[in-house]
Amino acid sequence: MPHDNLLRWREEFPILKRCNYLISNSLGAMPRGVYDSLNSYADTWAQQGVAAWGSGWFELPQTVGDKIAPLMGAAPATVLAHQNASIANSILLGGLDFSDPKRDKVVITELDFPSDVYALRSWLPDHMRVHTIRSRDGISIDIDELLDAIDERTRLVSTSHVLFRSAFIMPAEAITAKAHSVGAQVLFNGYHSVGVIPVDVSAWNVDFYIGGVLKWLCGGPGGVFMYVRPDLLPTLHPKVTGWFASRAPFAFDVEKLDLREDAYRLMNGTPGIASLHAIQPGVDIIAEIGVPAIREKSMRLTALIIELADEMGYEVISPRDVEQRAGTVTVKPPHAWEVSCELLARDIMIDFRPQAGIRIAPHFYNSEAEVRTALMAIGEILADGSWQRHRQS
Repeated sequence: MPHDNLLRWREEFPILKRCNYLISNSLGAMPRGVYDSLNSYADTWAQQGVAAWGSGWFELPQTVGDKIAPLMGAAPATVLAHQNASIANSILLGGLDFSDPKRDKVVITELDFPSDVYALRSWLPDHMRVHTIRSRDGISIDIDELLDAIDERTRLVSTSHVLFRSAFIMPAEAITAKAHSVGAQVLFNGYHSVGVIPVDVSAWNVDFYIGGVLKWLCGGPGGVFMYVRPDLLPTLHPKVTGWFASRAPFAFDVEKLDLREDAYRLMNGTPGIASLHAIQPGVDIIAEIGVPAIREKSMRLTALIIELADEMGYEVISPRDVEQRAGTVTVKPPHAWEVSCELLARDIMIDFRPQAGIRIAPHFYNSEAEVRTALMAIGEILADGSWQRHRQS
């Protein structure tokens, strides 16, 4: 087995000392640098008080966005950090123009993350209709069917770049190209992509891309990033807004909001400064390692999961084609829910999703031995009957 240079980063993640952490698809391990980053925030607040706004706080959503931008192929000043995806989606969707009666269609898939769909439906005018592409296998979406559904009546395609249950990679470039060919736009959810697979929003000419830092970027909860193609910013008139979006925020003009022309046009009120500090150590590490190296290792570890699952006779609810698979493999052994509970009780950190199974998500800091231990533990739990203690009456 070749030497794994990425394992040298394990020391930067304290939780790895106490458990087998295979759940980066839900919450990435915390880098120890977060302690220093949050201490710096506290010291700045304590020592400077309100003057801290002039020492970088006002620009911090852009500062953090500029760190994330290279990881997704975005230009500087095109990515901003926000609080969560529901807020970011609402800011964007509330700013889109849905008034053209000839474009009354939005295309989604049934495997998209529900929160995205909730926000989308809440912002659509009554005349708009949602066209949902169904999955035939619970793993993937028929891409030809999706592309065929994008027609001249389509206003927006809103879908995930990587499907959260199965880690199936949607062809973002092809979807964008088809949408543009008929005059539609595309919004991608990038929670399960940026940081673990290559993303290039500029090369793909993506319109809108919203993702989170808490998973593969190891940035913790309370941070998402929003990319808007720069030429589209003037067309957006957000209804979820605030004084940070104003050209002159300190004019305190209650009669008129004069929106900025840059990415801050989609800002709203005071950002969560503490979260913006916590985000940065993980993003810095991902940037230093580089996504290509992370992707190479991820492909190897996810292939190992599938190999072991096959040997043990467990169903795999993830793509077998490595080019279609992101960083997670969903395995469905017998009694998957109960088995997942026992794995957690044994400090093997995974998660369970209904209609799918046990999601196992190694990151660059995990070893092959940890993957093997997790799969062997599933077999032991089924064999010794310990799964039965978690049966729900």
